[in-house]
Amino acid sequence: MTDLPPFVLFFIGALFAALTRGRIRGFIMLAIPLFSAANLWMMPEGVHLQFAFMDYQLEPYKIDKLSLMFAYVFHIAAVISITYSLHVKDTVQQVAGMMYAGSALGAVFAGDLLTLFVFWELLALTSVFLIWARKTRRAYVVGLRYLIIQIFSGVLLLVGVLFYATEKGTLDFQYIGLDGVYGWLIFFAIGIKCAFPLLHNWLTDAYPEATPTGTVFLSAFTTKVAVYALARGYPGTELLVYIGAAMTCFPIFWAVVENDLRRVLAYSLINQVGFMVCGIGIGTALAINGAVAHAFNDVIFKGLLFMSMGAVLHMTGRINGSDLGGLYKTMPKTTVLCIIGAASISAFPLFSGFVSKSMVMAAALENGHDWVWLMLLFASAGVFHHAGIKIPYFAFFAHDSGLRASDPPTNMLIAMFIAAGLCIGIGVYPAALYSLLPYDTGYNPYDATHVLAQTQLLFFSALAFVWLNLRGMYPPELKSTHLDFDWTYRRFIPLVLRRLLAAIWKVDGVIRRSFLAKLDSGLNYLAQRHEGPSSLLSRDHPAGSMVLWVAVLLAIYLLMSFIR
Repeated sequence: MTDLPPFVLFFIGALFAALTRGRIRGFIMLAIPLFSAANLWMMPEGVHLQFAFMDYQLEPYKIDKLSLMFAYVFHIAAVISITYSLHVKDTVQQVAGMMYAGSALGAVFAGDLLTLFVFWELLALTSVFLIWARKTRRAYVVGLRYLIIQIFSGVLLLVGVLFYATEKGTLDFQYIGLDGVYGWLIFFAIGIKCAFPLLHNWLTDAYPEATPTGTVFLSAFTTKVAVYALARGYPGTELLVYIGAAMTCFPIFWAVVENDLRRVLAYSLINQVGFMVCGIGIGTALAINGAVAHAFNDVIFKGLLFMSMGAVLHMTGRINGSDLGGLYKTMPKTTVLCIIGAASISAFPLFSGFVSKSMVMAAALENGHDWVWLMLLFASAGVFHHAGIKIPYFAFFAHDSGLRASDPPTNMLIAMFIAAGLCIGIGVYPAALYSLLPYDTGYNPYDATHVLAQTQLLFFSALAFVWLNLRGMYPPELKSTHLDFDWTYRRFIPLVLRRLLAAIWKVDGVIRRSFLAKLDSGLNYLAQRHEGPSSLLSRDHPAGSMVLWVAVLLAIYLLMSFIR
């Protein structure tokens, strides 16, 4: 057993990934998360690294049940993502992936807010290379927007931390709340990374533009680090209940009409994070357990769905639903694995999503949030439509596109099989997951009420999809661009600013020309009034004009002094 923090091991792995090639690189990259996970399993709870910085105590490596839960799933995500990307020969992607996973682990083990800020920014700096690795003009521009927004989140966090340290006299990362200015600043910093409503477009903008393997890494870490930060700093904050409920609902409408299937999954990711945010806002032991358990499961089943769509993109070069269909004939393994991921995110009984999502919904009912429960119920039906049915249907079954791509390379299939096995294993035996949760609530997901209610919901949702599809009323897959809130700052605000500045410069030009014309007229008038050999402005008295201008300048100076 070693006391080295997991993020140090991952950074060492990134260094070796940069210096090695071929199978040696793959072996080292896989060995690092496996060794780190085994080492972490034997580490006791408590502070394992601390030192003084100025007048504050920093704790870069602090373990408790909440941080362990996220650390375990981040190790699983790292193993799956690395396995999925073993065929990639791009050193930048391999190094960035290792650094990104290490940064996420550093954030969840941060016992103080300054350490959290450092890894918060490292998450942004390392992940953007997974977008730029696509090496297209669009990926470059999207990556810049992504980086600006993520850095802005870090700036908000830093300012909030400074206010917090000044007021509290400590940097300990504990309950923060919304009592002071620092609380709101940190809250919005986390909200950006968590993809709160109106702050969410960086996710749907950037994730679909990353490489097929890079998107799998991205789906696992950034938003889950934000969920962890909310669970640590804002449990029981009622505002989060309504923010989370809104997050579960609004992405459905865009996901249903979106053509790019990876962008559909990006909207679906916001939808699932909404369940976690809502659970944290409710704040009871059952709700927190549900939020954390759902974050754990979402990393796995959302990763499986992104991997299946990444496999389709890798093998066909296409990802729009309008271009796909009929792939089940030549990609049978990918089809089955995608269906398992779809069943998990839709919360079918005996799949992982069912044993965690039901905890949040039960907690909402127990605490009198009836309207919120109805919103979560609507969102559950909606996610079945856009992720549970739409993704596998339009990618593999809708119509015969004529594409005849085979299943992806073996390493990609192995990664998907691992994720699929976990989706089924957790769904069949949820006690293993529940034993790791922060609280012991004795919750049983497989009672008659939960099973029957969820089965009925899924059945009628499927019936609605079939009926709408047969009647031609279900939104078709069209080659189109759907406007979201990012239109306001990518198109509307720049357009308004350009027109406003053009108007300002036009008015400024008119004023300048009018002033110069009047000044010229005034000088001509003076010249005419003082013509003659003895006048002040006479050519025989060259000092006259200089005296006049000195007087004018002195008058302006006196006037400015009076105004100040």
